[in-house]
Amino acid sequence: MRRPKGWIVRTTTAALLILGFAPTATTPLTAASNSLTKLDSLLLSQRALTGRSRVVVRTAGGPVGQVISQVQHLGGQLVRRLPLIDALAIDLPNAAIPIIAANPLVERISMDRVVAGAMERTSATIGAAAVRQELGYDGAGVGVAIIDSGVAPSHDDLADAADGTQRVDRFVDFVNGRDAAYDDYGHGTHVGGIVAGNGFDSGGARSGIAPAAHLIVLKVLDAQGRGRISDVIAALDYTVANRDALNIRVVNLSVATGVYESYDTDPLTLAAKRAVSAGLVVVAAAGNLGRGLDGTARYAGITAPGNAPWVLTVGASSHMGTADRADDTIAAFSSRGPAAIDHAAKPDVVAPGVASSRSLLPPARCTSRPRRIC
Repeated sequence: MRRPKGWIVRTTTAALLILGFAPTATTPLTAASNSLTKLDSLLLSQRALTGRSRVVVRTAGGPVGQVISQVQHLGGQLVRRLPLIDALAIDLPNAAIPIIAANPLVERISMDRVVAGAMERTSATIGAAAVRQELGYDGAGVGVAIIDSGVAPSHDDLADAADGTQRVDRFVDFVNGRDAAYDDYGHGTHVGGIVAGNGFDSGGARSGIAPAAHLIVLKVLDAQGRGRISDVIAALDYTVANRDALNIRVVNLSVATGVYESYDTDPLTLAAKRAVSAGLVVVAAAGNLGRGLDGTARYAGITAPGNAPWVLTVGASSHMGTADRADDTIAAFSSRGPAAIDHAAKPDVVAPGVASSRSLLPPARCTSRPRRIC
């Protein structure tokens, strides 16, 4: 049977309406179709008509009131503003995502992805102890932002210095909004100790890399070691805004999430780029995806934001229980490059992340270790 003229147009329009596109005089059919290019691969793959999602909406800059009003009109909620990258973290119905994408004020929509948390011989292996002893560099006066699960301020190695100087200069909770420092997961305290622990409980033997540095602890992971990229972006925003007042020079991100779009469009990697442009050194973990569950090596497993070229990405080595670097190996679990999608050569460096080969076997099930990204 011969179809009447215009059948294809009407059918396409109907399909777009089902997907949540509502072409109007100000949103023509072509604009609605092109808005799909604004979605990351996770959103493109789901395209669910029911349920809700947390997303990061990057705008073209300037006033965002119209975007927020549209979100609220469609049943969405503003979770947090992310001025560092001219973005908004939003919770909204899945059916509304393509409608928001069709707004000309919106540049990109990405899933607000989940992030997770990824010594005496360590200092000697990388030469930190020699630098402290021979050159006198111990991090004094330098602020290091630890974006992680928080900190236990009562830990002896992170307590106040002998002269009464605060080791933890600032604590900001992006998860529960609490004022007093705490760590209900433990990962952040561990990382803080590696960076700036003074080795009090071990007579200095297990001191951190820069034991005189002060910490700016920004909590983005909850009690299960999970968070959202929007929380990490907000923490990066805080470091940029306070870099001069707190003399923040380095940002440590021992957290990771999967790579689903180019580092040129991913809101997390773009936030890291803004921090680097502001004069900060952003250090991120390569991730723990070096081995598959069958034990074979896996490549292209570098996690975000470590996949970006402006981030100093650190993989894990094993010092094999000795200070002699001749027997060091790459930890089997450490993510290998190249980075997915953009194929950047990563990681940039490796540092001790495990002590012996017995610790290199992958877990029996990926879910058995919450710090792995599955």
